Amino acid sequence: MFAKLLPALALIGLALPAAADGLPPDVLKSLKAAQIPAAQVAVVVQPVDGAPPLVAHNASQPMNPASVMKLLTTYAALDLLGPAYTWKTTVWTEQAPTDGVLDGNVYIRGSGDPRFAIEHLWSLLRQLRVRGIQQIAGDVVLDRSAFNVPAIDPGAFDDKPMRPYNVGPDGLLLNFRAMRFTLLPDNGKPRVLMETPSEGLRVDNQLRAGNGDCGSNWKDLVSVRLVPENNGNRLEFTGSYAALCGERSLNLAPLPADAQAGGLIRALWKELGGSINGQVRAGTVPVGARLLTQHESAPLADAARDINKFSNNVMARQVFLTLGNNDAPATAERSKQRIAEWLAGRRLRFGELVLDNGSGLSRSERISADSMNRLLLDAWKSPVMPEFIASMPIVGIDGTMKKRLKEATATGRAHIKTGTLDGVKTAAGYALDAQGRRYAVTFFINHPKAQAGAAAIDALIDWVAQRRLGEKAPPLDNE
Repeated sequence: MFAKLLPALALIGLALPAAADGLPPDVLKSLKAAQIPAAQVAVVVQPVDGAPPLVAHNASQPMNPASVMKLLTTYAALDLLGPAYTWKTTVWTEQAPTDGVLDGNVYIRGSGDPRFAIEHLWSLLRQLRVRGIQQIAGDVVLDRSAFNVPAIDPGAFDDKPMRPYNVGPDGLLLNFRAMRFTLLPDNGKPRVLMETPSEGLRVDNQLRAGNGDCGSNWKDLVSVRLVPENNGNRLEFTGSYAALCGERSLNLAPLPADAQAGGLIRALWKELGGSINGQVRAGTVPVGARLLTQHESAPLADAARDINKFSNNVMARQVFLTLGNNDAPATAERSKQRIAEWLAGRRLRFGELVLDNGSGLSRSERISADSMNRLLLDAWKSPVMPEFIASMPIVGIDGTMKKRLKEATATGRAHIKTGTLDGVKTAAGYALDAQGRRYAVTFFINHPKAQAGAAAIDALIDWVAQRRLGEKAPPLDNE
């Protein structure tokens, strides 16, 4: 009789709420090896079906989430704007061309498209050519008025002003304001190929061949300096590049917005057989101008995938500001207010939440592990859940998790967004256990040695993936 009662008693025991403050032994072991105290860590693991958490450690502590904050931005955008939302980049003129000559200006107006790449700009300019315009007698005017944001110092965050992740938001962001260069060894001297065209920009290659292996820090051994000249700009490459690196791509953002746009538009327009008499400059579309053509972006769901899988900061900032672009130029304050109202409407009041730019590339942004966990549980029940989860890296398969937990139990069984800043290492998302039950997982580390904490995060994800029904949660009080 007693034996027959055991399964029922086990089920009753599983249904009892169990406050779980502890951390799994392998997680504690990894934290100890990294010399990260458990007090500097916040972790929540909870089944998405609403059962009590398995782990809730420092859950209410406000912490810097780094790029995990992109989950809040993308979920809010998917829910408020819809996965099919698109951005339109439009071209306007004030008169029709005559014999291939447009005796006036061309106006290009942006709407904050986060991924208006070089091929999209080329296609848009080609539409002008097929509509009979060969020579633009006036200016090409760039209308960025969709966003009302101050210019930022790209070197203020980490003193790396040419890194594309430091590019600020722009109502008309062209090709991420980035340029691609290819570095390759050639008979003992490295070569630098400028893959992205820019009229008026000259490459001055002073790189020397480096000895030894191609380390993970090969980019840090290449120094780049922009030197203004009378007839344009010179981009000076110095430092060393090892032959064993082979062919590598180096993406840079060396030019201010107007200079980058001008050089790119002039180069592409010339390739299309056209000419521009005037300047490429900032301005707005005048009243009375007529729409000539437009480019429509891929849907927001695609942008969310790029943002979360590859942790694209500038795209996240574009989407964040788009939330504040409601019948008026977007500002960061309007975006923050809209997200706050959206959270309140979903009964997600995060009193500790501090939003800055929505990308996580910030020293001031804060959220607790408990609030991030509640966001994940809410998203699981949302109509946009499939698009939201699909936007996250798959453990051991793609995105920022491609090289982590390969051939582990968790491989292919978790969608996890990662975050990294100096002193910050984070992860959040969803994981399946050994019997197909899904959990929301959040892990924040804020500590000077946080970069050594990746093994602890991986240990937690793999611990969830290996769990089976009836296993006990970690013991309480592991601090």
